[in-house]
Amino acid sequence: MDGPVTLTLDANVALIGIDNPPVNALGLAVREGLLDALTRAEADPSVAAIVIIGRGRTFPAGADIREFAAPPVDPSLPDVVDRVEACAKPVIAALSGTVLGGGCELALGSHYRIAVAGTLVGLPEVLLGILPGAGGTQRLPRVIGAGPALDMMLTGKPVTVERARAMGLVDRIVGGDLEAEAIEFAREMIGKGPRRTGNRGQGLADREAYIAALEQVRGELKTSARGLCSPFHIVDCVEKALSTDLAEGLAFERTRFLDCKATPQSKALIHAFFAERAAAKAPGAGRAQPRALQTLGVVGGGTMGAGIAIAGLDAGLEVLMVERDARSIARGRASVEKLCDRQIAKGRMTEDQKRGVLGRFATSTEIADLGRADLVIEAVFEDLEVKKAVFAQLDAVAKSGAILATNTSYLNVDLIAAATKRPQDVLGLHFFSPANVMKLLEIVVTDQVADDVVATGFALAKRLGKIPVRAGNADGFIGNRIFAKTRNVVAHMVEDGASPYAIDRAIFDFGYPMGPHAVFDLAGLDIGWANRKKDAPTRPPGERYVEIADRICERGWFGRKTGRGFYRYDTGNSRGAEDPDVLAIIEAERAHKGITARTFSDAEIVTRFTAAMVNEACEVLREGVALKPSDIDIVLMHGYGYPRYRGGPMHYADALGLDRILADIRSFEAEDRVFWRPSLLLVDLVESGGSLGDLNRRAAARARTDAGSGRPETM
Repeated sequence: MDGPVTLTLDANVALIGIDNPPVNALGLAVREGLLDALTRAEADPSVAAIVIIGRGRTFPAGADIREFAAPPVDPSLPDVVDRVEACAKPVIAALSGTVLGGGCELALGSHYRIAVAGTLVGLPEVLLGILPGAGGTQRLPRVIGAGPALDMMLTGKPVTVERARAMGLVDRIVGGDLEAEAIEFAREMIGKGPRRTGNRGQGLADREAYIAALEQVRGELKTSARGLCSPFHIVDCVEKALSTDLAEGLAFERTRFLDCKATPQSKALIHAFFAERAAAKAPGAGRAQPRALQTLGVVGGGTMGAGIAIAGLDAGLEVLMVERDARSIARGRASVEKLCDRQIAKGRMTEDQKRGVLGRFATSTEIADLGRADLVIEAVFEDLEVKKAVFAQLDAVAKSGAILATNTSYLNVDLIAAATKRPQDVLGLHFFSPANVMKLLEIVVTDQVADDVVATGFALAKRLGKIPVRAGNADGFIGNRIFAKTRNVVAHMVEDGASPYAIDRAIFDFGYPMGPHAVFDLAGLDIGWANRKKDAPTRPPGERYVEIADRICERGWFGRKTGRGFYRYDTGNSRGAEDPDVLAIIEAERAHKGITARTFSDAEIVTRFTAAMVNEACEVLREGVALKPSDIDIVLMHGYGYPRYRGGPMHYADALGLDRILADIRSFEAEDRVFWRPSLLLVDLVESGGSLGDLNRRAAARARTDAGSGRPETM
């Protein structure tokens, strides 16, 4: 049989093999092949049982997400899964690799499931703003009950095959030849015949526990699923499974699936899914092979240095931390151990694993010891002269071919590289705090950096479990530059009459986990104050400057760490309480400048916040600091809390309408022609009828040309 699905016989067992590399996505050709092979095997009188197996590294890892944007084409995946379950002969799914989404639903439609050790099983559709639409919400709870089924579907996290076996989702785990074991298992099942999931009821048996699980999850979702609809639809579908037969439940599920698929949230989450993968396909990263990397050096043992160290240790690297004296080293080691203990407390690490991690961790006060490191990351005080001095020292001791990276948040990486005789080996690696938790890693490319150094930066990000985004060497790179613009628009609104607390509520309601002033307090107001004082001599003439935050800092109120900032944290309120003293400072500053306060609605707050962000992001694109709009979306979502279900500011701007955003900017321009100057790129896109999505598509086409071919993305 030609195509991605093959049918072979092993005596009385038919073997249906799915061979659609790299991940056996359940695209149209696979679905057609499965139906044809199943029909032929069922009609063959010599066949007593059927095995479905994935060739290569995995059982189908899901549906092909690229088909989501196209009109549905028969046979649909639900049709295929229903046909598998209806088969008159026992069907065994032989599982391996990552059995996710549609692949998991295909396995659920099979009558029995056998898996090789190391397999992962999951239903991650919620991460795309949809729900399992090929029977997952109906078949899974019938087998394992509401609680475990809801946990799998609402978190999207796969479970190990051992966990799947304990729940009754997998019938047997094997450690050897999966095909041979599956064929033997199929022969054992011939006498038992089909065991259809729709007829199973062990998961529904304890109605009281089932209903209690539904009620508990509904209560939790009110806060955990803010802004989303698919989690609530999943719960409704699981509830439906308790009160109806399979056919009616499947029809209900299909309706809810199509409802979710049509929402802006799903479109935004799918955009985010592809944007994360596209970010890794940057020029330079694919033009060369990464350099060898086993030993990571870290200069600085503060909060950022310790976080980078633990991230490297978690990834299996040997880590050498260098600090200036014994006291600083002790503090740095204590920070690393504290981070390990936090992971133990959260169940993410055992005491034995901690000992193994710390066994790969060394410290020193001698910078010469970094001579054995393959890559050194500097994480010292954010001062150009300090960093240049460190790099001059590193240049003298690092071995030939070692990569020297700076974790600077704002500074010019070319100037730092110029302190060495090897600028081709220097790049920026901008981690976000806490570095062992935050997923984003801006990889800052300088004028002279070598391609294999860039490739190593991207390889390191993958090894650390980070999402890398290539950034040009400009002040603040991508994220901090845009963040600075939104910080300024927020300051303008406060000075003009908006309460900082009203702004925070409006931005929180938009979908951010925290409002901007709560974020300022968390980061520490003294950091921004220091940067503002440093930048004062070069501040452009005519640029509006708001001094409210400076007045707060002058009182020694630096945020959470001092108990007061924009909020008060000494009242027993862990989230902070509104502070009338801060409001008085704001009123005094308005009076000093002769500003009459006016009101801002929540809608206007969000409009100004969005317009400032998108306008600056377009400038970042126009200048080539970011390669494509989707990279900006990734940076703002993973580094600054932009709500993922809105897809990032650039995706949101397209959905809202670029013409509308430009009209907003032009209406604000009368107030401040310096701050609200429209981006030339935004103007060009509006006048040409283009979109930011068009720029993403052009970038994707270039990436496919560079790579030579595309690959399906699955769920």
